Amino acid sequence: MDSEPDLARLAATVGDARRIRMLSLLMEGRALTAKELALGAGVAPATATSHLKRLVDDGLLMVASQGRHKYFRFASEHVAQLVESLMRVAPRRPSVSTTAHEPIRAARYCYDHLAGSLGTGLLALWLRKGWLVAGGDDKQLDLTPRGQKAFDALGVDVTASRARRRQFACRCLDWSERQDHLGGALGAAVAEHLRALHWIERSKHSRVVRITPQGDQALRSLGLRLLPSG
Repeated sequence: MDSEPDLARLAATVGDARRIRMLSLLMEGRALTAKELALGAGVAPATATSHLKRLVDDGLLMVASQGRHKYFRFASEHVAQLVESLMRVAPRRPSVSTTAHEPIRAARYCYDHLAGSLGTGLLALWLRKGWLVAGGDDKQLDLTPRGQKAFDALGVDVTASRARRRQFACRCLDWSERQDHLGGALGAAVAEHLRALHWIERSKHSRVVRITPQGDQALRSLGLRLLPSG
């Protein structure tokens, strides 16, 4: 007989300020070394080791060795969803500016897909154009024949996205915009393709995304009105 999930253990694990900081750093969507996570969390490497072991033991992170370094990433997409959900309900820190012009709010990665006003703007555009429509539940989205042709024309590999072992296309509530952006395998494919086209660039050691002049022109030609992204 299966035992019940140990929610108290999970709450204690993510409730530590240093461990949740490490998890938020991994929302960049890239694997990071123990040293990078230690620096980002503001702890000594030896201290980071014990925290990372706890996160791995509790199934939140997975680790791979490459040369002298160990790289940590989320154990599954569900962990990224958990962290994003916590970001939505967490109280806001006092800030000098809370406008949508902040880089983190304008455009960023939500694990491996696009969020912020860029991500929500893209999803709103695609729903308006009829490329995507509501699916079988509140979160699921279906790609229409028109959308299939449009994404093919953009160069997004829809077939490969469907073959991935994850939800194909879904709504993901954006913590800063309080609107949905596109998640799932299709959302990840779109983000990767826009980066390959040099329409967007990701900032080093940050989830922030910069829209390039080329990308700004191309996205506007698709009908997306953009805010400055830094």
